[in-house]
Amino acid sequence: MIDLRLIREQPDLVREALAKLNTEAPIDEILELDERRRALLAEVEELKARRNAGSKEISRLAPGPERDARIAEMRGLGDKIQELDAQVAETDAALRDLLLQVPNLPDPDVPVGPDESANVVVRHWGEPRDFPYPVRPHWEIGEELGLIDFERGVKVSGSRFYFFRGDMARLQRALATWMIDLHVREHGYTELYAPVLVRPDALVGTGNLPKFGDALYRDDESDLWLIPTAEVPVTNLYADEILDADALPIYHVAQTPCFRREQLSAGRDVRGIKRVHQFEKVEMVKFVAPETSDDELNSLVANAEEVLQRLNIPYRVVQMCTGDLSFTAAKKFDLEAWAPGSQDWLEVSSCSNFRDFQARRANIRYRPADGARPQFVHTLNGSGLALPRTLIAIMENYQREDGTIEIPEVLRPYMGGQEVIGRQPVF
Repeated sequence: MIDLRLIREQPDLVREALAKLNTEAPIDEILELDERRRALLAEVEELKARRNAGSKEISRLAPGPERDARIAEMRGLGDKIQELDAQVAETDAALRDLLLQVPNLPDPDVPVGPDESANVVVRHWGEPRDFPYPVRPHWEIGEELGLIDFERGVKVSGSRFYFFRGDMARLQRALATWMIDLHVREHGYTELYAPVLVRPDALVGTGNLPKFGDALYRDDESDLWLIPTAEVPVTNLYADEILDADALPIYHVAQTPCFRREQLSAGRDVRGIKRVHQFEKVEMVKFVAPETSDDELNSLVANAEEVLQRLNIPYRVVQMCTGDLSFTAAKKFDLEAWAPGSQDWLEVSSCSNFRDFQARRANIRYRPADGARPQFVHTLNGSGLALPRTLIAIMENYQREDGTIEIPEVLRPYMGGQEVIGRQPVF
């Protein structure tokens, strides 16, 4: 969440930022509740001061009617204080609920625009390959080679589910392992194995709840939620903790399955594995000191870019405009890989700087120096990368004229030296 003091002291600035995001938030209600809360606190403090003074007076009075009357008066003050404390707690809860509805505010250098049409292509890398033969989309290649079984995926689980077979399942495993090794060995991340079921507080911490519960899967009996991304458990690893300044920056990477309902995308990308309910992803998460987070975002994007560069897949880096920012991001860059068979740029990574937005929700702080007051860390995350769309890019960029798929050179050691994926036995 954003700092309440910012809303209190600069409400017009907040309203202007929300207008750039093309959204609304209950700023007036927050200001009203904040004023009520402060009035209640002032009244409580006044009554406590009167009670303290009365208690001292009572200690000096001799037993008798006057002392008894003062004691009764102090008891009445105590009851009133207790009543007001309950009102303060109720107001605090209502105020927090409203603050959770306010999105993060965009950085000043984020392009202003109504929607994705105003996103800015920052740079391109690599040249799309000029194929001397017709190129096909991944769903045709996958079905013809027996690599992807869409029909049985639907039979077992419904639409937007699938089975990978043989070398395709092996390629996904190899790709994920290679990406994690790259991030750990060369980029300085520590690998985590993370839970995929989390408590609702964890989703509140990353900004998925309360606003986006419709896109998530939940077990009603236990009130545990399936994660939409490893960002959720990994970010909340340090919830309600105060980290040592010497520990920062902290880099973590994790591979998990991810679960999303995708109702909002009904009718879009229905062919293939571009938009599905369950998929694997390698996620990078950073916890950093505020003064370093701009540089950390640049290096996060570079870490994700290196994956595509080593795979030799053409891509572009796109900065999200205000109208296409996520609820939680102050600044965001997407990496889009070129898929020649689909004739599409596929988002394979989103790299975001959340500033202290998530840390404030999850209460993740650090102490800048011994004896210093704790401050909120800045959190960042980025896909490194999402597997299905990266696999699409590999299949379509590395398809051969005979219908087989060449395995990218960097992945061959992870595939036992195999160089080509051909037709799989299907039964």
